[in-house]
Amino acid sequence: MKKRWLALGLVALIGAGGYWTFQENKYRLPGLLQDWRDPVQDNRPVVWQQGPKTAPAGTRPPNIVLIVVDDMGWNDISLNGGGVAGGIVKTPNIDAIARQGMNFTTAYAANATCSPSRAAMMTGRYATRFGFEYTAVPVQFSENLAHGDGVGPLKAVFHKELITPDIPDYPDMGVPASEVTIAEAVKAAGYHTIHIGKWHLGEAPRLQPQRQGFDESLAVLGGAAKFLPDDDPDTVNAKLPWDPIDRFIWANLRHAVTFNGSKRFHPKGHMTDYFADEAIAAIEANKNRPFFMYLAFNAPHTPLQATKEDYAKLPQIKDHKTRVYGAMIAQLDRRIGDVMAKLKAAGIDDNTLVIFTSDNGGAWYNGIPNLNAPYRGWKATFFEGGIRTPFFMRWPAKIAPGSTRADMTGHIDIFSTIAAAAGAKVPTDRVVDSENILGGPAKRAALFWRSGDYRAVRMGDWKLQVTKRPEKVRLYNLAADPTEQQDLAASDPARVAQLRAMLEAQNKGMAKPIWPGLIEGPVRIDVPLNAPWKDGQDYIYWTN
Repeated sequence: MKKRWLALGLVALIGAGGYWTFQENKYRLPGLLQDWRDPVQDNRPVVWQQGPKTAPAGTRPPNIVLIVVDDMGWNDISLNGGGVAGGIVKTPNIDAIARQGMNFTTAYAANATCSPSRAAMMTGRYATRFGFEYTAVPVQFSENLAHGDGVGPLKAVFHKELITPDIPDYPDMGVPASEVTIAEAVKAAGYHTIHIGKWHLGEAPRLQPQRQGFDESLAVLGGAAKFLPDDDPDTVNAKLPWDPIDRFIWANLRHAVTFNGSKRFHPKGHMTDYFADEAIAAIEANKNRPFFMYLAFNAPHTPLQATKEDYAKLPQIKDHKTRVYGAMIAQLDRRIGDVMAKLKAAGIDDNTLVIFTSDNGGAWYNGIPNLNAPYRGWKATFFEGGIRTPFFMRWPAKIAPGSTRADMTGHIDIFSTIAAAAGAKVPTDRVVDSENILGGPAKRAALFWRSGDYRAVRMGDWKLQVTKRPEKVRLYNLAADPTEQQDLAASDPARVAQLRAMLEAQNKGMAKPIWPGLIEGPVRIDVPLNAPWKDGQDYIYWTN
């Protein structure tokens, strides 16, 4: 009998140990499964297709370089009056794109998070028109966030009831093949099309860049990647223990890229350096023919990883995470400068349209205050800090240096502006929200944003935000109150009604989401995630 009980106890112990091991590692499963299916291989050289040996005679269409950085805050750019750590980190090369071209000072991201914003850039349409309402993330990622600590009394809401057999697998969450991308449009006009960097618009083969109009693609297909392996002798890491997103990233992401749909392999060195080096190589290969390059750096998105050299240059920044973040910004700026220098060295600088922007505002979960100063809000909010974005265009042959524009523009206009410059056709068989903003001031009456029940509209100087959690409307006059301090909803019900009617009319033209928003998470408007909870702090719930 004793042996029997001993055996049962041993089985129970093994079972408990197995359960504990599973619980400890279940959020590592997406990464482990991908490692099993597609192990990361050693670095291999990328060979870019070679254009003509000599430049063609006569004039040719402009080259076009679209540079998109990831989660850069308004205040991360020193031109905007600041810079990281109170102005310690300067961005002279990014500043130069604006100073040598046009600075669109009232430009907006198409959404407050990565995927929908990029989907709108690529198509010239509100991503909600074709059901791309939420950032593409695995179900396990949403579940992981739901198990976070929340913020004080505010807990995440996980909609398990929305998990149905109809939800696409994560790789199938992307821009439908029926949409026309800007790469497809300019390719039809004779351009060679190149994608380098983050994609996040579908990982299934039919949705990857090379099937969506790009001749060549060196890609991080998902939403982020490690810049260096965790234990690389050249890396300085800053982990964010208060952030469930960060915990998921460190557990599951890899230092890996893919080329034209290849198996994953390690890039050479830090990801920011690698993407810049390969952009320079691709420019050299294509300098004698018209090309469109979508250069999508994944910096300064988490995980926070700097090189030791860049970190060592900022000893005056005492906070470790801010120092790592600042080093990433400095590196990004320097390498963008190298790309710009290559255009000049190749003799194509004057006839190249360069567009610079960030996909959305700085992230609250980094724990670094003032990333979007002077604006309120963060990534994942429709306050100005989440959607007011740097937006510069430089084209020496066409744009006078030092130009500025204050009319309401942004990501949604990238498609038609590039198409006009390239002589490409804009689709006429569907609603296109994009305007060619180099052809004159934007003509639109309003801009709209939507993520689930959280919606916003800006018309003229007025902006309305509507949330369900908390149930609230917020009205701001941005001419008098650009930082959204004074809510006028109670004192101007007629304008609230007018703008709500515009939201309702806009929503009638949008599509049902292709996949649901499984999680609603609290985001405080005025403080980062690691700030202590205080009663009375303003917040919204972001659906994703």
